[in-house]
Amino acid sequence: MSMSTAVKEKLGIVPLVEGDKNYSQVNVDIIKPIETFPSVKWWIALSIAIVCFAMGISLIGYMFYDGMYVVGINNPVGWGFFIVNFVFWIGIGHAGTLISAILYLFRQQWRTSINRAAEAMTIFAVMTAALFPLIHVGRPWLAYWLFPYPNERGPLWVNFRSPLLWDVFAVSTYFTISLVFWYKGLIPDIASIRDRTGTSTPAERIKKQIYTVFACGWVGSARAWSHYEMVAMILASLSAPLVLSVHTIVSFDFATSILPGWHTTIFPPYFVAGAIFSGFAMVVTLMVIAREGFNLKEYITIRHLENMNKVILLTGMLVGLAYSTEFFIAWYSGSEYEGFAFVNRALGPYGWAYWIMVSCNVISPQLFWFKKLRTSIPVMFVISIFVNIGMWFERFVIVVTTHRDFLPSSWDLYVPTFFDYGILIGSFGLFFTLFLLFCRVLPVIAISEIKTVLPEKDGGHH
Repeated sequence: MSMSTAVKEKLGIVPLVEGDKNYSQVNVDIIKPIETFPSVKWWIALSIAIVCFAMGISLIGYMFYDGMYVVGINNPVGWGFFIVNFVFWIGIGHAGTLISAILYLFRQQWRTSINRAAEAMTIFAVMTAALFPLIHVGRPWLAYWLFPYPNERGPLWVNFRSPLLWDVFAVSTYFTISLVFWYKGLIPDIASIRDRTGTSTPAERIKKQIYTVFACGWVGSARAWSHYEMVAMILASLSAPLVLSVHTIVSFDFATSILPGWHTTIFPPYFVAGAIFSGFAMVVTLMVIAREGFNLKEYITIRHLENMNKVILLTGMLVGLAYSTEFFIAWYSGSEYEGFAFVNRALGPYGWAYWIMVSCNVISPQLFWFKKLRTSIPVMFVISIFVNIGMWFERFVIVVTTHRDFLPSSWDLYVPTFFDYGILIGSFGLFFTLFLLFCRVLPVIAISEIKTVLPEKDGGHH
């Protein structure tokens, strides 16, 4: 007889999949949301997301038509919400690569139920982030000027010393590797859907044909699995350094400047820790929604969510350390300008944004020290939302409150307009539209990987 769950918990042997599932049941449970008609809740959520996205696109189109004066950017704050949103969404995409690549290399089995959705989140977050540099260019139809290639514009070439150009290469590389890693993991699962799809109706035949194309001829042979594992290891090894490099390069947008408050060597590790922090918070938000909405509680267990909450607690403390280090170095340096920059952040006209940032990012995650709270679904869901609110305000504080530099003429206030807020809401609409559609056409959980952690595989059933 197998041990009871209570005994396993006392011994520290908590199953990653509950309910004594076999391989056949795993296929049925995970593919069920794809094979059944969507629920009313899903349609409502998708409708809200599409409306928000449509509003954002409409405002962007009007801005291109009428001019960028409709948003709040001015002389001291030339980037405004655009760069805030860009850095925020790039950060959201970091947890997917961390869960997929680094935890894979360290053979952490608890990643198996959450890696698929986290990888999808990475793809959609980077796609959302890529909109903002194009928007901020003002003339996106000339965005190809960002790429170095022989051209007829004479000596006009990209500035290779600009961190904005480094972003183009870093983010495009990150997106490409993440997309290939995500699609590689989907191939065995797409083949499972292909094999379960009938051919009795024209719609089913079209569906089967589409899945057949994307399954790339997968047959599940020993040789295919051997190649699959080899490719997974190579892609994970390539992806792991990107977790550090991409947001490090994004931080160079600020750190290579000479402005007080930006010109600091703490930005690269500070930005990486913050990216993982916000990324894991978004994964928790999405996993709770998927767990409840698609009845996947036996696959996305409390153990998975608790482990992610521990990562949020750790990275939250690192972010808090970075905040305090910035103030200490500003004081210790003896620089009048540096000291003023940070006093202005906390006590200046945008002090309210700074304290929202501290409350959400430093104080709220401390509740996860208590096991009862970090295993409570409502508590973790609310805190994950607070964290992402705080991380958005962190980028806002960094970008906007550094406007008071050496010149009194640069002390004008940045006041966002309806267009700024509308485009921000539209970015969330795009992200959730893509994620909700993903949940309907592809498995939210990696079927092939979840089977490797079933109790019966480890001899737990006798």
